[in-house]
Amino acid sequence: MTRLLVVSPVFHGYSRSIAAAFERRGHEVTVHNYDARGTLHRFWHKASVELPARLGRSAHAGDPTGITARVVSAVRELRPDRVLVVKGDVLGDAFYDELDGTATRPRIGRVLWLYDELRRTRYDHDTLARYDGIASYSPADTATLTADGFDVHHVPLAYDPALDPAPGPRSIEAVFVGARYPSRERLITQLYLAGVPVRAFGRDWSRHPYDRGRTWSWRRPDVPVGRDLPRREAYAVMAAASATLNIHGDQDGFTMRTFEACGVGGVQLIDRADVAGLYEPGVELAVFADGDELVDLAQRAVADPRWAESLRVAGRARTLAEHTFDHRIRELEQLWA
Repeated sequence: MTRLLVVSPVFHGYSRSIAAAFERRGHEVTVHNYDARGTLHRFWHKASVELPARLGRSAHAGDPTGITARVVSAVRELRPDRVLVVKGDVLGDAFYDELDGTATRPRIGRVLWLYDELRRTRYDHDTLARYDGIASYSPADTATLTADGFDVHHVPLAYDPALDPAPGPRSIEAVFVGARYPSRERLITQLYLAGVPVRAFGRDWSRHPYDRGRTWSWRRPDVPVGRDLPRREAYAVMAAASATLNIHGDQDGFTMRTFEACGVGGVQLIDRADVAGLYEPGVELAVFADGDELVDLAQRAVADPRWAESLRVAGRARTLAEHTFDHRIRELEQLWA
């Protein structure tokens, strides 16, 4: 049995889904969420990092919250056989030095899984070279790093069927769950103005004073909104909705929502035709090219229940057959081979 340490951000609890998939493959797994923060820690982060950034000043240098030191302590305590790092661009050299071992302490194999484009991380080539293998959700980064001589594989994101929502009544609302970007706000506003029942969920949308404070923003669009949802509740909302919107920003990889919206049996309306490499447009989900087409599809999801149900059934079947965390874990294991 392999002792595996998963070093990951909290990020909606996805590390637990990853760990469970590895456990089903026979590994003994420990999860260390390097950015888990108590109340005082969150206050320090906002005061020392977020506030200076908002004021156009440099944040506190170094690692004031001790992330690297805590991860090194976790490695020393567990002495794992292998380490999977998810994102992890805040980790300092001491972490990699600890994994490299000494004359009396064996080296620990390590693999990196990136769920964001490399340009949005702090990684440089020297740090990436300290990994034995790299998995990226980004096809563009996979191609670039491969050309640069790295052992990198394209590993998309996934759905965790262990969080399947319980069946419930259907809603006539189309929903969006996620961060508020200008493109997303524009399309959701267009739906609302066209008379489509729609609701956006997330801290960037919420009008609650606490959410406005923690996002450093008071302005909100004039559309129906809700607060952040725990992942299981988000899945239930997407499954019940007339349609689930998947609107990408400046990304070439596909978001987790791509697999979750279909995985829960939702009617996914997505803005990227290149999803055809993962799902069959028109059969397992529906692709829109602009706001007018999105309005038409959202209206059809209500007016044509047979069509909507066919997308729900086919999209979920494809997800369970090809796009769960169990499928991804098998790909990650090959990077240690």
